[in-house]
Amino acid sequence: MKISEIFFSIQGESSYAGLPCIFIRLAGCNLKCEYCDTAYAQDLDSGYDRSIDDILHEVKKFKCNMVEITGGEPLIQDEAVLLIKKLLAKKYKVLLETNGTISLKPIDKRVVKIMDIKTPGSGFSCSFDEKNLKHLAKGDEIKFVLVDRNDYEWVKTLIKIPCSTFKMDSERRLKCEASAATAQDYRR
Repeated sequence: MKISEIFFSIQGESSYAGLPCIFIRLAGCNLKCEYCDTAYAQDLDSGYDRSIDDILHEVKKFKCNMVEITGGEPLIQDEAVLLIKKLLAKKYKVLLETNGTISLKPIDKRVVKIMDIKTPGSGFSCSFDEKNLKHLAKGDEIKFVLVDRNDYEWVKTLIKIPCSTFKMDSERRLKCEASAATAQDYRR
């Protein structure tokens, strides 16, 4: 796997904010958001090679049972699913932060999925795969990063739509399908 970094810190986001957490940041992202705070992890080639066993050995060094897998976009690396399974087998609580462009279907239901739906200010507001909404369960979270008032109004409109009936209008739908296809091209 291509790893950007593995470190121990205090969770700063989500409902787990304030709790100790081990972060595994995988290299590579299929989006280049305007406000990205981890641009150093966007390029898959910026990461260094580590086997899953090496990653597990590194994680074990920290006295913590919560691990967040993040990126970039961690799911562009197929091995991420196997890493998750192995962490769960070792009784870690696993959080997965994803931009929602890649299917969450293969992700174990025990994983806390944190889906970062991109707003217009990111430059990728149509990038997430709306089918992923059906793969979210109780305890999973949706995150929005707001850049400006326009983002706020966009999110306000979006969250009024029941997830079971969520569909973008036909003009935006065409853009979203093109954006999702582009995002899928980056998957390895």
